[in-house]
Amino acid sequence: MPRPLGPRGPRPGRLLGLYALSVMERDGPIYGYSLAERIADRTDGGWRPGAGAIYPALQSLVERGLARSGSDGRRRVYRITPTGRALLHRVRATWMGAGRSGPDLSRLWSEIAGEADPGQHLLRHLRHHLDGIAAFLEKDPHARAGTRSLREQLEAELRVTQSRLDALPAPDRSRPARSRRRPA
Repeated sequence: MPRPLGPRGPRPGRLLGLYALSVMERDGPIYGYSLAERIADRTDGGWRPGAGAIYPALQSLVERGLARSGSDGRRRVYRITPTGRALLHRVRATWMGAGRSGPDLSRLWSEIAGEADPGQHLLRHLRHHLDGIAAFLEKDPHARAGTRSLREQLEAELRVTQSRLDALPAPDRSRPARSRRRPA
């Protein structure tokens, strides 16, 4: 069975299938239209995959033994299998875990994005995620994750990061910044 993950997370072609499996695990059997509606809802209308994306992804899950298909009398429904649950468990343990492994591809992504400075690319990426958290908290200011609010967790993470930055040596402002020379 091919690996569902790339070095930085799910490959785009696998995201739809992984999301479908997570919905099946949490909510039980699903059908294609309901999956498309749920994705549209979760992305605030930013993405509503059509039948040409949904049904091939669901069929691929069936072919790989990760889901079963059947009928509820009106439509084709899909249910997660034990193999699908095991895959989700592996994904959550490896990709989502703190001990993620794999190469750091940030320099490659910065070049793809046209950024000469990988630090600026990472900063732009951070801003994007912080904006996402802020928008989420605007919708639900009392959002909870475990026993602490999301805002409390965010503030704690920012304090940890700030203390890590404070422990770094101060930049020497008397010398111009060194640039790495790239081979021609």
